[in-house]
Amino acid sequence: MAKNRIVLGCQWGDEGKGKIVDLLAAEADIIARFQGGANAGHTIVVDDRKYKFHLLPSGILHEGKQCVIGNGVVLDPFGIKEELDVLVENGISYRDRLWISPAANLVLPYHKLIDAVQEHSRGTANLGTTKRGIGPAYVDKVARHGIRLVDLFAPERLKKRLEFQRTIKEQYFTGSDDERTDLDRTYRELLQLADLFRPLVIDVSRYINEAIDSGKTILYEGAQGSLLDVDLGTYPFATSSNTTVGGALTGLGIGPRAIDEVIGVVKAYTTRVGAGPFPTELVDDMGDRLRNQGDEFGTTTGRPRRCGWLDLVALRHVVRLNGVDAIAVTKLDVLDGLDELKVCHAYDLDGKIITDVPLDLARLNEVKPVYTSLPGWSEDTTGILSFADLPANARAYLEYIAADLKVEIKMVSTGAKRKEIIMV
Repeated sequence: MAKNRIVLGCQWGDEGKGKIVDLLAAEADIIARFQGGANAGHTIVVDDRKYKFHLLPSGILHEGKQCVIGNGVVLDPFGIKEELDVLVENGISYRDRLWISPAANLVLPYHKLIDAVQEHSRGTANLGTTKRGIGPAYVDKVARHGIRLVDLFAPERLKKRLEFQRTIKEQYFTGSDDERTDLDRTYRELLQLADLFRPLVIDVSRYINEAIDSGKTILYEGAQGSLLDVDLGTYPFATSSNTTVGGALTGLGIGPRAIDEVIGVVKAYTTRVGAGPFPTELVDDMGDRLRNQGDEFGTTTGRPRRCGWLDLVALRHVVRLNGVDAIAVTKLDVLDGLDELKVCHAYDLDGKIITDVPLDLARLNEVKPVYTSLPGWSEDTTGILSFADLPANARAYLEYIAADLKVEIKMVSTGAKRKEIIMV
């Protein structure tokens, strides 16, 4: 294994990164989450027990592994407490192996209120946010009046910063009877959490860099997908953080040489939650079939995901942005039983065939996909553990993807369970 790997989603999220990180965590010493918030959801199935994490690194289920949450994450302190409680209830200890940056900005109840109000005000032009308060929390961070985890340990400073929020967010607070505007209550509840977080706080940048110097192996975990990157994704239909490889550098305080290999996670078809362009979306029986067969409902919101064929044009864009070395293909088994598979290899934009995304990504909703048809397979691939044992057409499908993207395939997921994976 490469010493230090980063795992990134190559589509619009929901690619199955949690399972891939969970598997690779067995070979790593430290698993570090570097961006996003509780709008991300990772589902891991271990011994028929399903775990759904929104903030905890996926490696937390591996006994003895060290897990880190970096400053690039916006942390819902109440949400992560619930996740920690689930661990304790299942006999999984996190003490002395979960560490959090004191510089992580907090997602607080009023952020969720603001998120909902803003999304409602957009009407039919809404962004399809999860209403988990992620965007407003990042806004506060960039405006330099966010509340950080370290503020929980300075009660007077915390009180002053919350009072300032009351002033600058007057339009949301004045006249509202929503309990999320009760900053006195938020203050009291945050102070109650201080003792929970105090032993978990460390200098994450120093910790990771010293670990690298001592020969430890790091696995960097991203949330969402690269096409949701606030700078390089389908803006404004994007998340509020950098989901591409650069987000790991700023989100953990590491240099580029701290990453030896970039693993991109690619679902065998394409899905998207919320609004925004989706060139290969299928709004027909095939789209319904993929959704139902793949259990495509959001981990965080429960919303049905939009489904469509694989989009190689968008994937080429992401592979270039991240310098992807190898890919892990997930949910191959969902395609079992289809006579024909379609893969988008180009776009038609204004009658011109293009093989890269438009310079103006806002025009992505105007392109028409140009498809290549490939033969499907009737055999059941669920639980297959060897590439050679896959149906010939399934192997051909995977080889077509790898050749087009000019990357190697390292893993192929053939089911939801942890052990249902092909290591190529």
